[in-house]
Amino acid sequence: MQFGVFTVGDVTVDPTTGREPTEHERIKAMVAIALKAEEVGLDVFATGEHHNPPFVPSSPTTMLGYIAARTERLLLSTATTLITTNDPVKIAEDYAMLQHLSGGRVDLMMGRGNTGPVYPWFGKDIRAGIPLAIENYDLLHRLWREDVVDWKGKYRTPLQSFTSTPRPLDGVPPFVWHGSIRSPEIAEQAAYYGDGFFANHIFWPKEHTQRMIALYRQRYAHYGHGSADQAIVGLGGQVFMRRNSQDAVREFRPYFDNAPVYGHGPSLEEFTRETPLTVGSPQQVIDRTLGFREYVGDYQRQLFLMDHAGLPLKTVLEQLDLLGEEVVPVLRKEFAALRPAHVPEAPTHAAMVAAGGAKDSTVHAVDDVTGKAPEGATR
Repeated sequence: MQFGVFTVGDVTVDPTTGREPTEHERIKAMVAIALKAEEVGLDVFATGEHHNPPFVPSSPTTMLGYIAARTERLLLSTATTLITTNDPVKIAEDYAMLQHLSGGRVDLMMGRGNTGPVYPWFGKDIRAGIPLAIENYDLLHRLWREDVVDWKGKYRTPLQSFTSTPRPLDGVPPFVWHGSIRSPEIAEQAAYYGDGFFANHIFWPKEHTQRMIALYRQRYAHYGHGSADQAIVGLGGQVFMRRNSQDAVREFRPYFDNAPVYGHGPSLEEFTRETPLTVGSPQQVIDRTLGFREYVGDYQRQLFLMDHAGLPLKTVLEQLDLLGEEVVPVLRKEFAALRPAHVPEAPTHAAMVAAGGAKDSTVHAVDDVTGKAPEGATR
């Protein structure tokens, strides 16, 4: 099972000091969080994609490429890549390039995002959100698996004899998760392709997450990819820890009360009772997280949101120390002991290469006149 952190990259005023970090400070803080995640033994760092204030991660591959150069084993992912407003050709090229630069340490989460105005900014209609997600991913899926693609759809210009470059590393595309908070169509899409499904699992009651994952598992089995309990599931989560639970509640309360997303709404106590948010001791985080398995089954990836709502970098790094040193080692052991042998482990590039066999991913040029490849080259 993989454990890690994800960030949405918000620039938010610290309610205890009144100070707002600059965009530069926030971007540097996200990098520091990724480096700390590797240092404390976590598996995954994932960044969101946003194109509007108060968020800064508008170019995930730029950030992840920089982090790849400064890390050795950390898996790099997104939370999410906007499949609706990004061109699938550019996604295919950018993430294949990142795959090569990182030595295969990359996967990505496809999603529609939750910012309505982003659609017209990129020339799209929000009313076509679901059809865009379906059509764009169909093309992306083909671009990574077919050397030459002829394609025609509704939402972009056709492609004729098109080859996306570079080709995926070892001929194996990055693993794809489909992320959703509320759209059953996205769970269906993940199941159809046999991809992973990632439930945000932050703002909604557990019953909602349970229904979404149950639908995905059922449809995964329907499409013949394996049994329902072999479907690849990831969960988000949200925690704030101190060794003493009362200290955690006292310290986090002003951040919760003033957070742009859920501040000035339900109380901290109500929110922790009705959603998976856990504010307390490391043991309380362990117990709560282990309890997720009771309603979603065995799953493969757990990511925590820890750096939002104006929390200062120093505090976030302290949280990562607790997560890496006291929480994740216990979770690894406990989840591993509970997982049946037939339930797959979290996907990695190495495992997918071993399962499918690596191949030369280079596509050699063909002479436009003769239709032949250069001597000694294969296609």
